[in-house]
Amino acid sequence: MNKYLEQIIELSDYDKEIGVFEPKIEEQKAKLEVFLSSANELKSKIEEINTQMEAIKTKKSKANIHLGELKDKLDDAAKKYSEVNNEKELKALQIQEEVAKDQIAFANEELNRFDKSFEIKEEELKEVQEHLDKEEEDIKEIQIAVDEKIEELNKQRHEVDIQRAKLLEVIDGKILTFYQKIKRWAGQSAVVEVKKQACYGCYMKINDKIFLEVKKAEEIATCPHCGRILYVKAESEEK
Repeated sequence: MNKYLEQIIELSDYDKEIGVFEPKIEEQKAKLEVFLSSANELKSKIEEINTQMEAIKTKKSKANIHLGELKDKLDDAAKKYSEVNNEKELKALQIQEEVAKDQIAFANEELNRFDKSFEIKEEELKEVQEHLDKEEEDIKEIQIAVDEKIEELNKQRHEVDIQRAKLLEVIDGKILTFYQKIKRWAGQSAVVEVKKQACYGCYMKINDKIFLEVKKAEEIATCPHCGRILYVKAESEEK
């Protein structure tokens, strides 16, 4: 096989390897992101519950103030009995007292509802917090595993980078420029194998003459349809 073709194939293989590392790293980060996203949702839920609990506290505080005012009205009504002069005043005072008692009863019921609502929110908060604690423990373990995997991938990529750099030191400049020009539009498929007399970049069949040139590998051959660099593996038997 032509020396320059061998170098281009080798360089293409390195570029393909390097191109795979970043998606693998992003895949690892995505695994962690799933758990981080879940944890953030739980934190938002906790914040929402705390806001709801604060709102209940505020309502309860206002209800207690109102209850105090109603009790003061009831006390005032009780004190006025000694000042009653006739049946009409007595009846009006009794009505005022009954209304105050009904309002106090309603206020007490409302306070009980607030207490129950607060208890429900406390229990809900406890459950969500426990879920978050478990999630954060899982995140710690996953973070360690992801960091180790990313470190391993970076080491592998660094090794490939070194091998690629060594190859670039010896490859002919014109050949490198030729390869890079094709790679700009073809990406990782700048150099492709020929199988069953077809270019495995555009999947178009090539004629017998070019196929023979590719098999001989004495010169760098390109696909007449797409312009990609072609080669046939030594062990391949094309039909």
